[in-house]
Amino acid sequence: MSNAFALLGLPRIAALDDEALQQAWLAASRSAHPDQPGGDAAHAAEINSAYETLQAPEKRLKHLLDLHAVPWRTVPIDEAMMSLFSKMGPALQSVAAFLKRKQTATSALAKALLAPDEMRLREQLESLGTTLDSERTALLADLPAFDSRLSAGDTTALTDLQILQARLAYFGKWQAQVREALLSLM
Repeated sequence: MSNAFALLGLPRIAALDDEALQQAWLAASRSAHPDQPGGDAAHAAEINSAYETLQAPEKRLKHLLDLHAVPWRTVPIDEAMMSLFSKMGPALQSVAAFLKRKQTATSALAKALLAPDEMRLREQLESLGTTLDSERTALLADLPAFDSRLSAGDTTALTDLQILQARLAYFGKWQAQVREALLSLM
């Protein structure tokens, strides 16, 4: 992909304002739309792809790192994230086991007896989801500081940004798994 920031006329920064991003996308989309004079379907698709990339923080940071030619590397999970991960696995396994039990429950009484377990699992997942949301929000709050470090020429900022990007990607995946598990309980 080409430079998504340049396609939308935005600065190459980690902490993009959502409103500014949307306005830039709308303006670029209008002019590139195939129904407009001079519009082009391929260019419109490229603009939409750029918007999708910049809208998701983990994708935006990955793109920013690619633009800075930072080589990909494995980022180990720190102890706090490992603690969250160690809660995720058992919770998701419990949901899977519960769903099997629920599927085999044929009578109304058998299904009613499962209600307390279902409520406990929902509460556990909601609590886990809230924790994931707050951790992710805290990471996103660090983005302006990274922009300051990058503009000041801090050579370690890109390495730290790579770690932040990996953590955001983990949180995004875990949040999706929790949402999916909650939906499966409905």
